[in-house]
Amino acid sequence: MSASTLERPATTSAHPAREGISTSRLIGVELQKMFDTRAGFWLIAGVAVLSTIATAATMVFGDRSSLQYGDFAQAVGIPTTVILPVLGALSVSSEWSQRTALSTFTMVPSRSRIVAAKFAAVVAVGLGSLVVALGAGALGNIVNGSIAGVTPVWDIDFTTLMQIVLADEIGMLMAFMFGALLRNSPAAIVSYFVYALVLPGVSSALADAQQWWADHAAWFDLRTATIPLYDDHMSSHDWAQLGVTTLIWLVIPLAIGVRLTLRSEVK
Repeated sequence: MSASTLERPATTSAHPAREGISTSRLIGVELQKMFDTRAGFWLIAGVAVLSTIATAATMVFGDRSSLQYGDFAQAVGIPTTVILPVLGALSVSSEWSQRTALSTFTMVPSRSRIVAAKFAAVVAVGLGSLVVALGAGALGNIVNGSIAGVTPVWDIDFTTLMQIVLADEIGMLMAFMFGALLRNSPAAIVSYFVYALVLPGVSSALADAQQWWADHAAWFDLRTATIPLYDDHMSSHDWAQLGVTTLIWLVIPLAIGVRLTLRSEVK
């Protein structure tokens, strides 16, 4: 009696392995999410309107014959550096406040990739907004020179420009940090404005009352430490102060916020 051997047919997958979502696509999605919401739209619209008003006001109320590029860049940069970082906070906190984190982390289970994509999107928005602000300032400087009949003065060199970029990115990442740390949109926005608008006044008052604080504030106050970035030259002492305060105010809290975002239960 011969035994028959039954051969199993080779198993083939009817559905090919699904490719993962690329990092560039994740960043693109996060950028789109930042601008698709009502808050994102009106923040961008507000920055555009205020930048236009700031440029026009500089020409109307300033001494046209002595205005320089730095004057326009500073005026246009105010709404950009104060208002736009709110998008950085919302990029993280809105996922939890609007209860969309569950669907986001279901589609992309790797939370670290989502957080990294949000981080990259915030950095990109910061760079893009700065390009727009500096471009608007350049246009205002050219138009002012034509109206006043003077040669436009370009008083910002490349080194100072890079320092301004760093200062603005620190502001964007501070807002991102509050969003990751608190994961609540109102709390993150209020915390950012306290940092950006309230604490500098408190630090200035302390500097007026205490000479020790006036001499050492840049070692503890990040806003004070970033002021030299807008000057023509940063000394090694200034860089050391910026490094220490950035570590205290940004790096350590951001690391804690990212860890909480990666481990917190999604409800």
